[in-house]
Amino acid sequence: MAWDGDRYQQRFDTLAASGVGVHGEADFVMGLHPATVLDAGCGPGRVAVELARRGIDVVGVDLDPSMIATARRVGPELTWVEADVSGLDLGRQFDVVVMAGNVVLFTPPDTQAALVAGCARHLRPGGALVAGFQLDGRYSLEDYDRHVLDAGLELVERWATWDRQPCSGSDNYAVSVHRSPR
Repeated sequence: MAWDGDRYQQRFDTLAASGVGVHGEADFVMGLHPATVLDAGCGPGRVAVELARRGIDVVGVDLDPSMIATARRVGPELTWVEADVSGLDLGRQFDVVVMAGNVVLFTPPDTQAALVAGCARHLRPGGALVAGFQLDGRYSLEDYDRHVLDAGLELVERWATWDRQPCSGSDNYAVSVHRSPR
């Protein structure tokens, strides 16, 4: 799927200009008190740029060249990597790896396990994988939990929204936090 990074970024710029809060993912991640974050599937860099603004050492990774081009324009001081997270080896580990904005849903079918494993490889011992995505039938929480368990991570908490609204059982979105063993 080809994206237009500038157009995607413009959506959030327009929302922010109208007063809508667009940094729920960054707020959530900050609650985990990381020093380092890998933004896996970073898109145009909205979350990574906001985390860096708050003092976090962030690396953004996305497979789409348009998204990375926009991220480099929006946050030229940050490290941006154009790559598939599933096969990525940055040679370092992070306190948090975040997949915000339905990253697992934009992954080709039957490749989500490799994506999750790629994220898990980049977690320091005790680090957290945070992922938020719509529950619309394309990829289930049960499949995600199985892939995360296969990658050696354990579920710590799950919310219905980035602002930590409790799950009700009929939610159409989930934000999950899994941790690697210490």
